[in-house]
Amino acid sequence: MTDHPLDQPLDHLLVESGGAESGPACERFVGDAVRLLQDGHRVVLFLVENGVTAAVPGASPRVATFLRDGGELWVDTFSAAQRALPAEDLLPGSRLVDMDEVADRLLEPRLRAVWH
Repeated sequence: MTDHPLDQPLDHLLVESGGAESGPACERFVGDAVRLLQDGHRVVLFLVENGVTAAVPGASPRVATFLRDGGELWVDTFSAAQRALPAEDLLPGSRLVDMDEVADRLLEPRLRAVWH
């Protein structure tokens, strides 16, 4: 008996553009990413615009939890550069990515994307 395709975990790309300084909504959104991981889904959290500040150590406790639980943390290269955030100033395990990589991921058939 084979599994039905809809019974398999989906990939999720969650995009955070506000960052920790925008208030508690960022932490709640990252909390959603953590819950998806705990439910067995593959999750990429992509930080863009002011959201990149959540990748600075100590800025967002839930981002650290997300990484610890096995999530992939992507940080927009352009947004980080505009805010003078080099890779060495970001949480260990985060990865700087360009928009072309994000665009490729968005074209994957079993991906669900949410922009916050």
